Amino acid sequence: MTSPDETAAPRPADAGPWAAHRPAAWVRTRLRAAPLAALLTAALAFGTVFLATAYPRLLDRTADQGLREFLRDRGPAATSVFAVSDRGIDDRGRADGAEGPRVDAARLDADAALLAARTGILGVAPGDVVHGSRSRKPRALIDPGLTRPDDADPTMDLLYVQGLRDHVTLAEGSWPGTPVPGEPVPIAISRDAADTMGIRLGAVLRTGSSSLDDEAPRAEVVGILRVNDHNDPYWTDLPCPDRACLNFLRRQGKLPARYWRTAGLVDGTALEQVRTWQLGAQDFWRLPVGVDRLRADRLAETDQALASYLTGATANTLANETQRPGLRMTSPLPVLFRQATARREAAASLATIGPAGLVGVGAVVLCLAAALTGDRRLAELRLLQARGASRTGAVRRLLGEGAVTVLPAAAVATALALWLLPTPRWGTAVLAATAVALFSLLAFPLRAARLWSRARPGGRRRRLVAELAVLALTAAAVTEVRRRGVATTEEGADPLLVVAPLLLALTGGLLLARLQPLPLGALGRIAARRPGAVGFLGLARAARGTGERKGPSVLPLLALLLAVTTAGFGATVLGAVDTARVHAARISVGGDASVLVPIGVTVPPAFAEAAAALPGIRASTPVWADTEVFVLGGDDATRIFAVVAEPAAYAEISRSLGRGTFDPVALSGDTGGPDAAVPALLSTTLAKQLGPEATHRLRLPSGGELPIATTGTVDATPALQGDDRLFVVLPAGPAAALAPELGRPNLWLATGSVDQDALRRLVRERIASGDERTAPTPDGQDALPDGYTVCTSAAVTAELGDDPLQDSAARLFWTAVIGAGALALLAALLTLVRAAPERTALLARLRTMGLRPRQGLALILIETLPQTVAAAVGGGLVAVGAVALLGPAFDLSILVGAETPRGLPVDVPPVLLQTLGLAALVSAGVVAEALVAGRRQIATELRAGDQ
Repeated sequence: MTSPDETAAPRPADAGPWAAHRPAAWVRTRLRAAPLAALLTAALAFGTVFLATAYPRLLDRTADQGLREFLRDRGPAATSVFAVSDRGIDDRGRADGAEGPRVDAARLDADAALLAARTGILGVAPGDVVHGSRSRKPRALIDPGLTRPDDADPTMDLLYVQGLRDHVTLAEGSWPGTPVPGEPVPIAISRDAADTMGIRLGAVLRTGSSSLDDEAPRAEVVGILRVNDHNDPYWTDLPCPDRACLNFLRRQGKLPARYWRTAGLVDGTALEQVRTWQLGAQDFWRLPVGVDRLRADRLAETDQALASYLTGATANTLANETQRPGLRMTSPLPVLFRQATARREAAASLATIGPAGLVGVGAVVLCLAAALTGDRRLAELRLLQARGASRTGAVRRLLGEGAVTVLPAAAVATALALWLLPTPRWGTAVLAATAVALFSLLAFPLRAARLWSRARPGGRRRRLVAELAVLALTAAAVTEVRRRGVATTEEGADPLLVVAPLLLALTGGLLLARLQPLPLGALGRIAARRPGAVGFLGLARAARGTGERKGPSVLPLLALLLAVTTAGFGATVLGAVDTARVHAARISVGGDASVLVPIGVTVPPAFAEAAAALPGIRASTPVWADTEVFVLGGDDATRIFAVVAEPAAYAEISRSLGRGTFDPVALSGDTGGPDAAVPALLSTTLAKQLGPEATHRLRLPSGGELPIATTGTVDATPALQGDDRLFVVLPAGPAAALAPELGRPNLWLATGSVDQDALRRLVRERIASGDERTAPTPDGQDALPDGYTVCTSAAVTAELGDDPLQDSAARLFWTAVIGAGALALLAALLTLVRAAPERTALLARLRTMGLRPRQGLALILIETLPQTVAAAVGGGLVAVGAVALLGPAFDLSILVGAETPRGLPVDVPPVLLQTLGLAALVSAGVVAEALVAGRRQIATELRAGDQ
């Protein structure tokens, strides 16, 4: 580039002090000449680079936190590796006939340390391992004084578990000691188990005879223990050592019998007695995986290491090192890893759509800033070009000028984002920051370099070709997404699905830029025929643009279109997930509330009446439901699900759910006698299977038979999930008249807004009050006995929505929407600033012709607001179109947490809300700028005169 000295006249040799003069440094001079512009450029670079660096870090943090919280919510049993080694009744330290090490407490400790040391990436510490030995099966206790709910003997295991004294307190007696041969094995049991089963300190518990021993083992209770914390993970997957557990014993032709089960705790010197208690012993180790060390990006590597630990080379090595050939290791973690990966993939696109729109709007803002700087310095650049400056020299100096402002701000922003959002991964964040910093640095120099290019004819034709190319690319992307559905990558997000809404917004922006002058021109012609010039001038300027541009600028339109489109599209996805989750919860409950009682318990009429009177209940009915019902046909019997309910209330519940809607008249009518058939609704699948016959016979669980007459078919029913099941719906009155057992309901369904706590209290008072297992919980809240289930759709919805990964993705999306809205507002303000000099000069001239200040502000608003409103409306239409075009590719089942139909429904309210919100935000900013800056600029222009 030619410097000013090179174009000036040569000075004589005796010029004196002028001979040593050199031109001032370019960068220092430019920064001193426009310090505010340099500061704003640095601030814009700082903000955009910070966002670019923060997004990958936020995505990594949310992925890691979502994975860890997902695994923690599954409990310690689901996030552990279990190792077991069986010792048979005749195995006294031998393995496969070979001499092996004798198993004692020290040996179990050594094996625990060895197993933990090999976990590697799973991160298990030896001190966290819970290990011990337990009898393979419990033995029945035959002492007559023990509690027997249904005359079934209680059972007890023998258990040694390492570290017991750290988790219990000795309440009575003494700790179990070394057993004496031929004497009962000394044991300790928990206080809860002793009180529930009727066991006293010092009691000798006798067991039933065993076919493997001449004399049945006995145990003496030498200690009563108080458990420090029943919820301690220490007790996970152990055979009820901290309390008595109620089990059910199936009996042929009778209801299941209830019996109690617990475990007697022994000393580490009693492992031989554990082995001989019943069918040998099982040495066990529970290795809790270090969930806090797991990372989402290394989940595949972790899964491979776990597979090797369970069934691969590591498992074989451990079996040899522990000298336990029968060592087996299992874990629920591989299934959880697959579920976590699927959840991450499903949430990744949702988490990326919003930030992708933010990136698009940010790029538009940087381009607008470069355009504003180019317009402001156009005269300067033209002068340099006229004085012979080269393109390379000008670009080099502009790059140096920008490097002083952009690069330090970008470096500070990158360092700040890396410090505020720590994650183990930094490569993607630094790469994104570098890309945005380079874009910020190069945008203005590259734009300025175009001044040195010759104008080529056919600019409109090239623009048309580019727009058609964008249209073709958008159509190809949408078609591909609809054809193959949502695909995932290693990062989880489908890049084509993320890009498609942006391409639709770009196409909409280009189309809007082409169409917007037409309605504005028409409105301008209408305004021209009306008195006053303000409306006409404002609409005319809005239609033709300002300065050298022909028509409105595409960039501000595109910024608002991108913001509205991505916000509306993402909000529609979130709204569809919430709606589908509520529907899935209602389907799983069978309404808005349900009460299920154990086998043999009946929902009494008093409860049904009291529950129906609860606030918020719209419709309710007791239901008899059972799977042990058969349809008889010739020599065949088809097992079905039978539902017996009051027709009107059940029909109302079906209608409310939109599931199996029927007319209650179909189930009305009297049986007419003991041989008359009961009207019945058959499932569509069952009706096809049974054929055209109208009358059938049901075999009930008691063995009795019930004639039914088909009066219609339904495809589903509230009391049963699944649409392809075989079921029959019967009216309660006629069915109970012929078969009294059908008049003892075991289920209660209702619709409406139900208070779950009030319903639980009512169940306890009216149904479970006579159950001896009912007891208050430690926190004072009444707990229901086992087998009683109270569900509400609100609670199930909250449970389905309790997904930290989805919550993080939603928060990230809304944060990106807010950021995109702010940047769209900045784009509109930059557009106003870009057109400010020309508009100010025009208003100043009009003021000299009698234009009042209020009319000047109205002119500014008429000129600027139509573009904002048009962009907002266009963005809303594009968002609705994106949902309609891309919706069929979505499967919301994983996001919902339950099986849902494929596709994304078009929902206008979320899009409308985002459109109005962003339009109001940008419009308010435009109005504020016009009110604050417009009057001041006009006054300045009037004082300074025309430029």
